[in-house]
Amino acid sequence: MRRFQRLVYTVPRRAGLSEEQAADVFQSCFEKLHRQLDRIEDTTRVHAWLVTTARRETLRLLEQGRRVVDLAGTAHDDEEAEATDPLDRFADPNPLPEALLADLQEHDRLRRAMDRLEPRARQLLELLFLQDEPLPYSEIAKRLGIAEGSIGPTRARCLDKLRTILRKL
Repeated sequence: MRRFQRLVYTVPRRAGLSEEQAADVFQSCFEKLHRQLDRIEDTTRVHAWLVTTARRETLRLLEQGRRVVDLAGTAHDDEEAEATDPLDRFADPNPLPEALLADLQEHDRLRRAMDRLEPRARQLLELLFLQDEPLPYSEIAKRLGIAEGSIGPTRARCLDKLRTILRKL
């Protein structure tokens, strides 16, 4: 779940669903995945399966919401309703752009690689690159208990280790 949570949660949010509805999609996707675990033969396809399931669940919720609006008194001409694709009424009827999906997959790959680093290396890279505001080397050195001058060479070694792990993923 940790590996794909952001990927699954992004699908309903991009379609315009609320946080609560996105949480419902998330729960439904992972519940279905849990039921399908014994049938999974190729684990490299789990991300694609989850995206497809999240899209279907998102469409289901959007369709449910449209029916509620229709039942609330919105009149539709039957011929017009049949001619109109129901997907045209959704907040974002387009599928996730391939570039966004690729970015999400790459982000997930990087997170998995970071998780495989030893804790000190991961902590250094997080302090260097994953802060909202860049930290000065003096602050990083203080937090890690190392000399400020050793941050650059240590960073280089940590990035080399990260590249090696990424190549293996």
